[in-house]
Amino acid sequence: MKTAREESENAANEEGAAKRQKLDQSSPQLAFENPLLPLASYDDDEEEVEERRDGGRGRDINHGKKEGLNGHIEDDDDDEEDEDDEDTKVGQGRRSRSIEVRRDCPYLDTVNRQVLDFDFEKFCSVSLSNLNVYACLVCGKYFQGRGPKSHAYTHSLEAGHHVYINLCTEKVYCLPDGYEVIDPSLDDIRYVLNPRFARENVIQIDHNRQWSRALDGSDYLPGMVGLNNIKETEFVNVTIQSLMRVTPLRNFFLIPENYSHSKSQLVHRFGELTRKIWHARNFKGQVSPHEFLQAVMKASGKIYRIGAQSDPVRFISWLLQTLHRDLRRSKKGSSIIHQCFQGELEVVKEIHNKRIGEKKDNGENGDDCGNEVGNVIMETSKMPFLMLGLDLPPPPLFKDIMEKNIIPQVPLFNILKKFDGETVTEVVRPHTARMRYRVTKLPKYLILHMLRFTRNNFFVEKNPTLVNFPVKNLELKNYIPLPAPGVNERLRSKYDLIANIVHDGKPGGGSYRVFVQRKSEELWYEMQDLHVSETLPEMVALSETYMQIYEQQQ
Repeated sequence: MKTAREESENAANEEGAAKRQKLDQSSPQLAFENPLLPLASYDDDEEEVEERRDGGRGRDINHGKKEGLNGHIEDDDDDEEDEDDEDTKVGQGRRSRSIEVRRDCPYLDTVNRQVLDFDFEKFCSVSLSNLNVYACLVCGKYFQGRGPKSHAYTHSLEAGHHVYINLCTEKVYCLPDGYEVIDPSLDDIRYVLNPRFARENVIQIDHNRQWSRALDGSDYLPGMVGLNNIKETEFVNVTIQSLMRVTPLRNFFLIPENYSHSKSQLVHRFGELTRKIWHARNFKGQVSPHEFLQAVMKASGKIYRIGAQSDPVRFISWLLQTLHRDLRRSKKGSSIIHQCFQGELEVVKEIHNKRIGEKKDNGENGDDCGNEVGNVIMETSKMPFLMLGLDLPPPPLFKDIMEKNIIPQVPLFNILKKFDGETVTEVVRPHTARMRYRVTKLPKYLILHMLRFTRNNFFVEKNPTLVNFPVKNLELKNYIPLPAPGVNERLRSKYDLIANIVHDGKPGGGSYRVFVQRKSEELWYEMQDLHVSETLPEMVALSETYMQIYEQQQ
């Protein structure tokens, strides 16, 4: 006959076993490794902690286990099951460390590729957190976590959407069952989420003439896709489309290993955008630069932001300098930016003697200013440049006999004389001086911008002068003096146009569009946001050009 103590112990054991059975039935079998998960507050990261804890005790997790049907890992050691049950009884809430892997998920036919869009920020649509985010492959929405208390788990029960992909690890899971799905039919989604390029394929990109087809049946050219205008972001779109024609820069950012050392968010977003533009297996024929714009806003302190039109010349100058600073490995190190765009100028500054007298009156040493010739102090220095600014002749003030304004035209070679070392340019800031410029080193890619806008005390004026320029074979040595080449080198002074940014409309407003060249067929395309159309080379020169990128002939 049992005593009262034995009866109470048996009742407690039966109650504990019932609780364990209920907990085991309600907890899905999950296991997932993600470096971001320890930062999240969801249950699907507990297994990784437990695995680390077991590893620290020198215990083999898979010891004494066998693989069941569909890849499910089962314990065949009763002692380990007892230990797990004991841990659960203690109140750790620990689930089993096993994970089920299946290849026959019955919900794969519910995946809707038409609604998938991975161009936007990876934030949970409920909690607005960017940790451990999953995308629902049925409706395209983003949710956080995978455990029983997570938003993705809740969405799977409420909406009946069962297939999810982790946006960081690219693993696919079926919820609420919690097993991992391995199926080759999902590889195209992974390629769209994170486009990949092999080094041997990158070299052949410019030789590819094959069109790609989007899910809606439209055809597009990789590298010639339209960019979505979020809100007054044309200046970003034309800048990105122009830089995509710079072959070394594009090839550098197509391989993420080239800039894996950089911790800059701007660098990685620019590389991700580059891969999406040149990816041949996109679901749609356009790309949204939303994540890149968010990185630009953060890096620039909202100087360049969504909803505020800006100048593409100032933006490309800031972007190149910021990318160079974030890519270099040392303070004086070089980068792919300087290898492509950096040239060198010799600057001769002539300061009138009156200015020197003012310096001496203020107690400054005037002997450091340079050589004094008569009443003029000469200062000679060398400075690097990433782009050259060209002055346009002023437009006429009067109308012709037809009561229309005369639109003047000027050859590009005339305004390039600013850099012949003899033409004098008057400057008033920081003080009045006469400047002379001479190019001492030509870059591989030459950026020219026309100083078309001038600001006075009342408003901004736009110079409508048309610039006549050659599309191919721009020979610089006939118009500006160039440095002599070194031993066993030849002078490379011929350039071909690869991008031409145009401004249409009134100053302070208007719109930007860009003409770019497709090297594989040497065809020209006009691009404005989502609109991409083929055009004639003759049409490129018939516009109010604002900025140009020339490629040096090799």
